[in-house]
Amino acid sequence: MQLLLMGKDELIAGPAVDTLRRAGHIVDWMSVVGEPMSWPDCSLYDLVMLDPDLSGIDVIDALKRYRESGSHAFVIIVTAQRELETCIAALDAGADDYLVKPFDVDELAARVRALTRRRVVRTVPVLAYDGLMLDAASHRVTLHGEPLTLAPRGFALLQALIEDPARVFTRSELEARICDPREEIASNAIEVQVCGLRRKIGAGRIVTVRGAGYCLRTPDSKVRFAG
Repeated sequence: MQLLLMGKDELIAGPAVDTLRRAGHIVDWMSVVGEPMSWPDCSLYDLVMLDPDLSGIDVIDALKRYRESGSHAFVIIVTAQRELETCIAALDAGADDYLVKPFDVDELAARVRALTRRRVVRTVPVLAYDGLMLDAASHRVTLHGEPLTLAPRGFALLQALIEDPARVFTRSELEARICDPREEIASNAIEVQVCGLRRKIGAGRIVTVRGAGYCLRTPDSKVRFAG
């Protein structure tokens, strides 16, 4: 895989580059980070790791514009902030994962492996429900004709829900859809993704069924439990 590290912190970039290269990846490091239009052609890379704390730009806005440009490389944000809202903002903007500094380079390598294993062949090309249109082949989503920008985890979550909108999906079922089974995930990973997706498509479109899970439905829909 070809990876790009963007950030000025040599204490992070140096060990990360060495570890990822030893894992067999081709890794470039860009230490001077400017506006997105000055970034290298990220279509050449499978994954981009970005340290926003030292970049001197509005990374949330930059990520939104990067995703709106049609770029689909995985993005890992490195942050010194542990607040849930910060992590949600990064995921909403197009990040696929985040690491809180300081972190172990072996954890970074594991996150990279987990993201790369998530590339799957989508067999259902277009799904539509309640104003939402999801094109699995082109990784595009629209709401009443207006395009939405979703990171891969948010996209996978919406695809699972929209494939069977009246069904209540348990947390473990959704984890299986958006995460690699060998990956260690945070206990609130699904809640974070649901919260971010609600912001995109409207809170009322994702219903929490207490003690059961989540489903995607309109107010007059009937809920169907699995089994």
